[in-house]
Amino acid sequence: MPESIFDYEACLLACARGDQQALRRLYEQDSSRLLGVALRIARDKALAEDIVHDAFLKIWRGAGSFDPCRGSARGWVYSVTRHLALNVVRNSGRDVPLSDEHEQLAEPEHTFEFTARTGQIHTCLEQLDPARRTCILHAYVDGYSHSEIAQKLGTPLGTIKAWIKRSLAALRECMA
Repeated sequence: MPESIFDYEACLLACARGDQQALRRLYEQDSSRLLGVALRIARDKALAEDIVHDAFLKIWRGAGSFDPCRGSARGWVYSVTRHLALNVVRNSGRDVPLSDEHEQLAEPEHTFEFTARTGQIHTCLEQLDPARRTCILHAYVDGYSHSEIAQKLGTPLGTIKAWIKRSLAALRECMA
């Protein structure tokens, strides 16, 4: 039986309007998968649960900033969670004072450059073969391992690894 299609974009728009039931629906739809993404990165269940909690708070507060022109709503939800998890892992156990160079990166012209390059990655992803793009998204948005992707797509593991390696090289070249 085919899985019913969940409208992530409509759900985020409803969250932006303050619809708490929309956030509940999103939580019911993806909290377990988002926990999987956070767990793969944090490697600690309690920490991963905290990350998912914080991600849903950030999604709730930031739903109005979602821009469908810059990517899918589902991708945005997963990237919020993934970035929070990566930040927690990077920052755990170390407080490093920022240098002047790091402060400069937060200045508006650098923020604009980051935003422009973020849009560029979507253009580069669109240039990939759909099967290869799916592999990249499963690996870097959904947080799946190569073997999980191979199993999900019914494709040999070696093929998945080769597709991801070649696709990353193509993305690097496109972004340069």
